[in-house]
Amino acid sequence: MNKLNILSFGAGAIGSYIGGMLALAGHDVSFVERAEIIPQLSERGIILQRKSGISRIDHLHFFANLEDAFDRKKYDIALVAVKSYDTQNLVKSLAPYKAYLPPLLCLQNGVENEAIYRANFGKDNVISASVTSAISRLAIGEIIVETERGIGIANEHPLALDLSQALSQAGIKSRLYPHAESMKWSKLLTNLLANASSAILGLTPFEIFSNPYSCKIEILQIKEALRVMEHYHFQVVNLPSTPVRLLMKIIKSFPFRIVQPLLVQFVGKGRGNKMPSLYIDLTLGKKESEVDYLNGAVVRFSERAGIKIKVNRFLNQTLLQMISGELDRNIYHHDPQKLLAAIG
Repeated sequence: MNKLNILSFGAGAIGSYIGGMLALAGHDVSFVERAEIIPQLSERGIILQRKSGISRIDHLHFFANLEDAFDRKKYDIALVAVKSYDTQNLVKSLAPYKAYLPPLLCLQNGVENEAIYRANFGKDNVISASVTSAISRLAIGEIIVETERGIGIANEHPLALDLSQALSQAGIKSRLYPHAESMKWSKLLTNLLANASSAILGLTPFEIFSNPYSCKIEILQIKEALRVMEHYHFQVVNLPSTPVRLLMKIIKSFPFRIVQPLLVQFVGKGRGNKMPSLYIDLTLGKKESEVDYLNGAVVRFSERAGIKIKVNRFLNQTLLQMISGELDRNIYHHDPQKLLAAIG
């Protein structure tokens, strides 16, 4: 495999993990980051904490702006791992450099980002991907890999196979998928579980599934998303080390008395007391949230299909109102029964 020149937009958790692992495998990796943190990144590099040990990667390049990044070198691939609510701003910043852009590997959550990039930079310049590993950033440049599952890549681009092989050789389990939509929507299903409801209720995933009222909310929102997927002929597929098909079959086909204990055992205990991203963003006081690109995406696709749903709509609107200050953040605190009654 020839050495790849890779550019990552930001040194967040996912970008640092993917970029760092590729750098350890001998590829040339550069990051565009905020000017104020570049001195720290340049001095320390990126530290990856994995179960197999700790790696410090210091042979990286950091740029404070896109002009410098594109002026210095030509890239084979660019990693896009920004939050979905930053997609439009990223598109605006990249527009002046359209002629220099390599294909974009979209690692973002949600199912609508790739369409935006294709509309602005061409349909042949986007590669869909879904990361199933659990990654978090402890501090600037310090990344902890909690669970290494892998990455799915849509095999709809000439570079997909080479990129998949490069990731596998770098120690990241990679799998190719024939249809991007099925892969991204299957990842969306996993992102919906115990995420918005956890933020609204202030409960851990284990507590969400252990309570019959909040567990019913989880099942209902997933069934709505599955109805939307069926309408668009998106298939549920297993993701790397993530048996999505089995989980969805259980949720869709079995009675509640069977589904709940299974969700507690295999999802609730698996996530433990770790709070999901939507809860963290809410408690940090962020004014934007990915909920509108998760539950909100289900709503938008359902509206285009003429499918009536209310659970995803209610969760999306409620969390957005909490973020904007229109709704008291404690209105449903630790009260799943009240939330389920409000959904109706």
